[in-house]
Amino acid sequence: MRTIERFDAMGTWVEVRADHPAGHAAVRADFELAEMCFSRFSTTSELSRMNAAPAGRVKLSRLLAAVLTTAAELAQRTNGLVDPAVGGRVIDWGYDRTFSDLGEVAAVQDGGRSTVDWSVADDVIERPPGTRFDLGGIAKGWTADRAVQAGHAAVVSAGGDMASNDPATTVAVHDPWGEVAAHLHLGVGGLATSSISRRRWTAAGDAAHHLIDPRTGNPAVTPILSATVVASTAAEAEAGAKAVLILGESGLSWAARQPWIRSALAVWYDGNVFATPGVELAA
Repeated sequence: MRTIERFDAMGTWVEVRADHPAGHAAVRADFELAEMCFSRFSTTSELSRMNAAPAGRVKLSRLLAAVLTTAAELAQRTNGLVDPAVGGRVIDWGYDRTFSDLGEVAAVQDGGRSTVDWSVADDVIERPPGTRFDLGGIAKGWTADRAVQAGHAAVVSAGGDMASNDPATTVAVHDPWGEVAAHLHLGVGGLATSSISRRRWTAAGDAAHHLIDPRTGNPAVTPILSATVVASTAAEAEAGAKAVLILGESGLSWAARQPWIRSALAVWYDGNVFATPGVELAA
C-alpha cells in the first residue's frame, strides 16, 4: 500500500510516496547524505570544504562529482544561464546564511559577471581559485531523481522539484498567490518550479532575490515571477525553469525549442500565465 511521509531536509519539506516503509527510510537517508555533502551553509559539508580550498584542482567524492557533472552539462544546455559557479555572487548579495537567519544586508560587494570556466573529470574539479559553488537548486532535484531511479519511492517532491516513476502522476501547478495555474501531466519524469516570490530580502536598499543572472552577476531582472518546467528528470526541469525565469520575455520561446524540455509555463508579475504549446491552463 502506497503511503505518504514528509520530513525536513535541505532547507525544504520533502514529500515521499512509497510502497513500503523501507522506501521511506531509504529516501530520508538519501537526503541526509545529500545535505551533508551539498550544503553551502554547513562548514563541514564537502561542498563548503571544496569552496574553501585554495587550489584550482580539487579531488571530489563520487557523489559530489556526479552532481557537479550534471550541473556542468545543464550549464552548457542553458548557455551558461544556470551555473552553480555563481555561489560567490549569491554571497556578495548577502545570502551567506540560511534564509531564516537572513536579515537586511547593508552593502553589496561589487563583482560584475560571474561566468567562469570550470569542469569535472575523473572526480576532479578544475576551476579558477576562489570560485564558489551553490548547489541549492539542482541538488534537491538530483537527489529526488536518484531516490526514484533507485526504486526507493514512486514520487519524491523536494520543495518545487519533483521526480516520478508513476505514469499516472499529474501535478496541479499553483501560482505564487495559491491559485491553480494549470494541471500538468508528469508521468515518469521530473518537474520543477523556480520562483523569486519567496526568497527575497533587502540589500543596500534594493530588493534582492536568490536567482543570480551570470551575465550580470546580479539578481535576475525579469517580468516572470515563477516558471515551471517538465522534463525527463527533476534536475533538468530545475535548470529549465531557472533559465525560463532568467530569460524573461523570451523564456518560453527558448523552452519550446529545447528537445529536452517537454512543457513549460510562466506566471508574470501581473498575474498573467503563459505556456508552451500543448499546456492547458486553468480557466
